[in-house]
Amino acid sequence: MAMTTDPAHRRNIVGAAWMIAAMAAFAVEDALVKAVSDLLPVGQILTLFGLGGAAIFVAIALRQGDALVTPDVFAPAMRLRVLFEITGRLFYVLALALIPLSTATVILQATPLVVVASAALIFGERVGWRRWTAICLGLLGVMIILRPGTEGFSALSLLALVGMLGFAGRDLASRAAPRSLSTAILGLYGFLALAAAGLLFSAWQGASFRWPDARAALLLVAVILIGIGAYSCLMKAMRTGDVSAVTPFRYTRLLFGAALGIAVFGETLTLGMLVGSGLIVLSGLFILWRGQKASLRAGI
Repeated sequence: MAMTTDPAHRRNIVGAAWMIAAMAAFAVEDALVKAVSDLLPVGQILTLFGLGGAAIFVAIALRQGDALVTPDVFAPAMRLRVLFEITGRLFYVLALALIPLSTATVILQATPLVVVASAALIFGERVGWRRWTAICLGLLGVMIILRPGTEGFSALSLLALVGMLGFAGRDLASRAAPRSLSTAILGLYGFLALAAAGLLFSAWQGASFRWPDARAALLLVAVILIGIGAYSCLMKAMRTGDVSAVTPFRYTRLLFGAALGIAVFGETLTLGMLVGSGLIVLSGLFILWRGQKASLRAGI
């Protein structure tokens, strides 16, 4: 039997490869942020990461001929996006600094579930009972991981939960953002929001910035470069293959995050984490599958 030469199939394979690369890079970024949080205040990390990423996206935008400031930048959806970006980035980085990397990574995987549920409630997208059931099961998986009301419950895990909700809000706001704004401009203002989150947290905490030593400086540079690379791979994946084909590979971040947590930070996976993450991943994959079927029936 001859191998398929369908161009769409090849694009999906390439897109999936870009998505896996993006998730691996994001997991490495998380591990580096966790490592540097032992050396520098969290607010300083956020600020320097945000300014470094913003500088790179400014260069990309200028090279593409994009205007850095337009009326669309101040659209209501963009203002909401900045607010959610600040919330997501701040609380997720705090979670990386204070709880196991594997726990933060698993909780983050619930983002697509919240996005689908919110899209139904806010944008009126049709979500049938099967997908609502999957959403509830996925959120049950989050509760199994958090274990509220038990001796194993850690209030610090709520930091990752709030960060996840912030990222879900950012993704929803991105959908409503003006189409005239390029990926580089969205990235620029996303990283500026990250810097703002760092400054706000530093002011609230009263922690002064410290001059980084060689190790901390090297880790910060690596965070910025790998973060930009991860974001670029993600955009490449979404623009190469079909969304329904490449999106399921987002869940490979869970594997990379858990592996780094175990190998680098000596973490262990509990039965509750395994069961909870299984529910989250299976629910997310089912929702994507049902969404694809619905699109095919509608002739999209």
